[in-house]
Amino acid sequence: MLLTGNPKLSIIIPTFNESANIGRMIDSILSILRNSGIHGEVLVVDDSSRDGTIRIVQEIAASNPEVRIIVREDDPGLSQSVVEGFSAAKGDILLVIDADFSHPPSMIPEMYNAVCSGADIAVGSRYLKGGGIEDWPLKRRIISLGATGMARILVPEVTDPVSGFFALKRSVVSDAPLRPRGYKILLEVLGRGRWVTVTELPFTFHDREAGESKLRMSTMTEYAAQVISIALSALVSRTGHVYSEWMRLIKFGLVGLSGIVVNMGLLYLLTEYAGLYYLVSAVVAIELSILNNFILNDLWTFSSRRLIHRYSWIKRLFAFHIIAAGGLLINLGVLYLLTEFGGIYYMVANLAGILVAFLWNFFLNRHLTWKGGVPRLN
Repeated sequence: MLLTGNPKLSIIIPTFNESANIGRMIDSILSILRNSGIHGEVLVVDDSSRDGTIRIVQEIAASNPEVRIIVREDDPGLSQSVVEGFSAAKGDILLVIDADFSHPPSMIPEMYNAVCSGADIAVGSRYLKGGGIEDWPLKRRIISLGATGMARILVPEVTDPVSGFFALKRSVVSDAPLRPRGYKILLEVLGRGRWVTVTELPFTFHDREAGESKLRMSTMTEYAAQVISIALSALVSRTGHVYSEWMRLIKFGLVGLSGIVVNMGLLYLLTEYAGLYYLVSAVVAIELSILNNFILNDLWTFSSRRLIHRYSWIKRLFAFHIIAAGGLLINLGVLYLLTEFGGIYYMVANLAGILVAFLWNFFLNRHLTWKGGVPRLN
């Protein structure tokens, strides 16, 4: 028998036609809560299922007061259900898990303890070392990796920002301007919620044990719109982690422009006034422009990450040089391919090469040279 009074943990299960799974899932969660001594509740938020899901939960709730169900009749959707669950939950810590056993309920105590230990959000990650995905066809894996890659542009600190398995403090979503749509509610929370620290826990995703997958083309369309909406909202509000990432990208671009000025200026001065052969001047100008960019990025663009970085400035400088060399090769490669095989005017092709190289330089430096990031507990 669970303790009386308000629960510490609310486990939210969004459902739609999950009669094949929901009974076993609730039984499993209740057993885990009792065995771990966690004072919790199970809150099922159902989108007007027609397959008996509601009846099954109601029967379980009749003899288990720690189980509740909300039946939604308007604005159906997984994300909308989860957000309604946030509002109706009684616990200080909220945990979201699917009903189909694709997320292991055995990890509930671990995720709960991660938040109790100080994390604002604990994410079950398929892409962290030790995690994985089983029984997924190639097409679905490619779609998932693409969606994850898009999301990591907004929140690079998190390896699996589209995971459906996560826990958080209520304060993260209280009064947050969430706009739930589609299936990727965690990205909405990361993009618009109020959080500072996140920890990730690896888990192996198992494809649903029973029932039908709800992935549709409309799901991908809604997701793309969600990513764009979060990005634009961050620029307008000028707050949150997504806005901070935009600012890093803009700063990195400004530093890059300063490097062009240094490069061109030194090339001219060393050639015209110092009398050096222009190729020698170019080598010196390129190297000094790289140093200029490194120093400004180290002191300005990634200053907060530099302070917690585990690598010395010499190793950061070396990594910056290697990435810059890769960017140069990418620039030349895009220029050549678009000009020779695409029939594009070489000046336009060069601009495309510069853009691709810029993105290469930013994201690799973001994840390698200045890897610091949001503190994690794991």
